[in-house]
Amino acid sequence: MKNIMYIIIGTLLFALAVTQLAMPNSIAEGGIVGMSLLIYYGIGISPSISTPIIFILLLGVGIRYLPRHMVYKTIFNVALFSVFIWIFEGLYARPMEDPLLAAIFAGAITGVGFGFIYQAGSSVGGTSIIARAFNQQLGWDLTGMTLVLDALVVIAGIFIIGPVSTMYTLITLYIGKVVTDFVLGGFDSKKALNVVSPYSEQISERITKELASSATVFDGRGEYMKEQRRVLYIVIHSHRLLRLKRVIKEVDPNAFIVVHNVKDVSGGTFSIGHEEVRS
Repeated sequence: MKNIMYIIIGTLLFALAVTQLAMPNSIAEGGIVGMSLLIYYGIGISPSISTPIIFILLLGVGIRYLPRHMVYKTIFNVALFSVFIWIFEGLYARPMEDPLLAAIFAGAITGVGFGFIYQAGSSVGGTSIIARAFNQQLGWDLTGMTLVLDALVVIAGIFIIGPVSTMYTLITLYIGKVVTDFVLGGFDSKKALNVVSPYSEQISERITKELASSATVFDGRGEYMKEQRRVLYIVIHSHRLLRLKRVIKEVDPNAFIVVHNVKDVSGGTFSIGHEEVRS
C-alpha cells in the first residue's frame, strides 16, 4: 500500500511538471516521456496517447529481461501517468515569461516525483528496458547504455524544439537528478570520514564520550613512510561534521581526514539524538 501511494504521489507531481511547465514552454525530458514530448511538439499527438504506445513497444522487445515485479509496477505507473496527463492537459497553462524559471521548477518538481517513484521500485523511463536487453545480450554497461539512450532523445530535440529549448531541457534534467538524489538520500544526510592518525585511540575515545558515536578501526600502512597506522571509519550526521572535525584537530592537528557523502545508512543504530555505528 505504501509503494502504491508513493507511485501515485510521484506520478501526479511528474504529470503536473510536464503539463504545466514543460509543455507550455517547449521543454522536453529523457526516456519515453521525452520521446512523447518530442512527438507532441512535432505533430501534436498528446503524451497521454504516445507514452503508453511507446512503452508497450519497448516492453514487447525487452520484457524478458526485466524482473516481473518491476514490469507490473511500471505498467501501473505508465497507465497512471497517461491518465494524469489527460486530466491536467485540460488545465490552462501559459508559457512563462522566463523559460529558465520553467526549466528550474520543472526539474525540481520532476525530481521530487521521481524520488517517490524510485522509492516504490518503479520507473517511467522506458529506455532502461532497452539498456537491460543490450546488457543481457551483449554485456554492455547498464548505466552507461541508459545514459546514451536518454542522451539520444535529448539530442533529437535539437531538430524539433531547437537548440535553446534543448539547453533548457538539459537544465531541467540536471536539476531533476539532483533533487531526486536528495529525496532518495533523505533530508537528514550523513557523512562518512576516514581518519588516519597516530592518535587514533584518543580520537576514538573522545568521539565516543563527546559525540556518543563510534568508529570502525582498520589497520593500515603508509607506503611512503612504511609506517603502520590505525584508520578510523566514522559515520555521522552532516550537521555534526564541523564539531567532529574540531574534536579530531584538537587531538591531532595533523590528522589526515577524508570526508565522503553517504546516501544510505542501514544496520546498527543511528538515532537523531544519539548517533552510533556498530562495528
